[in-house]
Amino acid sequence: MKRFHLLIAAASLIGLAACGSTEPGTASPAAPSARQAAEAAPKAAPAGGFNDVDVMFLQMMIPHHEQGMEMVRLAGKQAARPEIRDLVGAIEVTQADEARNMTAWLTQWGKPATADPNADAHVNHGGLPATNAEVIADLAKSSGAEFETKFLTLFTGHQGAAVEMARREIKEGASQPVKDLADRIVKSRTGQIQQMLVILGRQ
Repeated sequence: MKRFHLLIAAASLIGLAACGSTEPGTASPAAPSARQAAEAAPKAAPAGGFNDVDVMFLQMMIPHHEQGMEMVRLAGKQAARPEIRDLVGAIEVTQADEARNMTAWLTQWGKPATADPNADAHVNHGGLPATNAEVIADLAKSSGAEFETKFLTLFTGHQGAAVEMARREIKEGASQPVKDLADRIVKSRTGQIQQMLVILGRQ
């Protein structure tokens, strides 16, 4: 019953963040290899016209990626099941490459890589998305099956927030390279979320 409630909670997070981006019953994709992830990741390219939405998306997504990589590195060390270790290995490669590209775009535009810490500056962008540092610290203290359940539940919500931010960029951004990145984020994170929910259901 506890497992069932975890699945329901995780699925609810996705319903809010992913906005029904995939059809029910869609098969969960297999975790890509690290090499496949690196080849599929976007390459830095000159970005033309841009607007404030593009800048804010990148400034918010970079720390979101960094926090996500902190969690997947924990999972790479502490998760026991190979399907989890394979998944997080591919995620780390992809997100590290994406973060480098996002930083490069901001540098090209002469914009800082970090967003204004003032919460009022992000009201119209849904606030600065971040997983509570205390929650991640608690995750790091876990082990075995407890760690895997906590990680999958936490990271499902974390990637759901990425989908939400990327959807806004697709609708309101001006830079085509950044919008293309956002589209890839929606698709890849939705697939990861589906895969994690399947793994949670097998516990």
